[in-house]
Amino acid sequence: MKKEKNGGKGYKLRIISLGGLGEVGKNMTVIEYGNDIVVVDAGMGFPDKDMPGVDLVMPDISYLVKNADKIRGILITHGHEDHIGAVPYLLHQINVPIYGTRLSLGIIEGKLDEDPPEYYPELYTVEAGDVINLGAMKAEFIHVNHSIADACAISIKTPVGVVFHTGDFKLDVSPIDDKMIDLTRIGEIGKAGVEVLLCESTNAERAGFTPSERTVGSSLERIFAQYEDRRLIIATFSSNVHRVQQIINASARHGRKVAVLGRSMVNILGAALELGYMELPDGVLIDLADIRRYKPNEITLITTGSQGEPMSALYRIAFGAHDKIKINPNDVVVLSSSAIPGNEKLVGSIINALVQNGVKVVHDSTEEVHVSGHACREELKLMMALTRPKYFVPIHGEARHLNANRELAEFMGIPSENIFISEIGKVLEIDKKSAGFNGTVPAGNVLVDGAGIGDIGNVVLRDRKHLSEEGLVIVVATVDTRDRYLISGPDIVSRGFVYVKESEELMQRAKAVAEGAIERSLKKKSVDSYELKDAIRDDLAKFIYKETKRKPMILPVIMNI
Repeated sequence: MKKEKNGGKGYKLRIISLGGLGEVGKNMTVIEYGNDIVVVDAGMGFPDKDMPGVDLVMPDISYLVKNADKIRGILITHGHEDHIGAVPYLLHQINVPIYGTRLSLGIIEGKLDEDPPEYYPELYTVEAGDVINLGAMKAEFIHVNHSIADACAISIKTPVGVVFHTGDFKLDVSPIDDKMIDLTRIGEIGKAGVEVLLCESTNAERAGFTPSERTVGSSLERIFAQYEDRRLIIATFSSNVHRVQQIINASARHGRKVAVLGRSMVNILGAALELGYMELPDGVLIDLADIRRYKPNEITLITTGSQGEPMSALYRIAFGAHDKIKINPNDVVVLSSSAIPGNEKLVGSIINALVQNGVKVVHDSTEEVHVSGHACREELKLMMALTRPKYFVPIHGEARHLNANRELAEFMGIPSENIFISEIGKVLEIDKKSAGFNGTVPAGNVLVDGAGIGDIGNVVLRDRKHLSEEGLVIVVATVDTRDRYLISGPDIVSRGFVYVKESEELMQRAKAVAEGAIERSLKKKSVDSYELKDAIRDDLAKFIYKETKRKPMILPVIMNI
């Protein structure tokens, strides 16, 4: 059959995740039909323990760069970093229009002002209910509840059928902004027919329903009443404008002034106020420099750093490195968040540092000061029941989350052969009759270290890990390879291996081993610096392992005269 452009019957629908599978964060999904590509979200991730020195992790977008002329737009479900953090990085390579709600685009604009990209995109503001044409596809934005305002699910109508992407969502029947998830519209779309449901999996292991954001307000009210004679420092996600609004309202009711710390908190607060997503009671917000004019019990500090990020405001406060805020035993620190998987140790280190300074710490295991923004099992089942999909694809989560969501789908009656747990870069192809995996596209991680993007690969990471675990031994020598003799050295320098002053005998013996390797190599008929380095590295590695059972990185430096 001859294929036709834009809607021809010869094409299959292709769904590809470039991030967000087998991991938390870096969410990016590609929906492709013929000559049209739609991208849902462009998020970043955070490095794990096997990525020393790495600041951020971006999805590999080489497939999108190669097919840039097919991309009809990037659709943003909401403004969290794991869904928009890679937008500036992407715009350094391709120029594509971006569609999102007002707050999402407001946060993106702030990021683009800080890091101007190669291509400044066309930004199209949409509201829940809007439908946009994207070549052979149409996308409808549907309001959902999440831990940030203006979050949406997206229903994408394709020639093969409807692809329903939930984004991050939960069912909140009493949201702060009184805008409940649009279950009616979701049900209407399900009744008309959903071919594929791409459903978030973050809380698929948790039973029941996610509590309403309003429950946090009740907990905050108790904390403000209980600690009315003490300064409150409250850390939360900067993007959770409803949580920040509740903290500001509680402060106003209890006669407190509010100061804000952390660049992302200041930026998002500014965007939310400008766009009308927050309201400030008169005179409540003050500049950080003015807090000395008030008694400690008249102040609430709202700060970033609830995940223990080493450069965040709360981290610097906890470890005495903040230039304007010094903690004291009369302070109460409230962590209004839960640790993202992988950040538990960082959060624990901040709690320990605060407690050791005599500070009272309140967190979600002692008070209900945080609720998730993600659907638990009953809400996920409700989404499946409303959409009634033919095919089900769990997204947004580690392997255990995806598998738990698969089990839920089976419980809801979706045949196991119609459930697809994919992997990053894997292509799911769907037509009117069947669905199945067919090949892969380039995918993976692009690592950001300082100003460098993508110049840190597996070899560099392996060397960094090796250095961090075993240390470094440098051997420096000067030789004359023509006349075959050792001019000076070898000298040995150690970093992170042993304390040299307490290991002089070992270092002298190591020096003798290196010298023996050099002299043996110089006696050969032909020798070059590469052979010399290999001989030093091999002999020294064997000696050091025999004596210490360690394997430091050995770096010979040979100067040939």
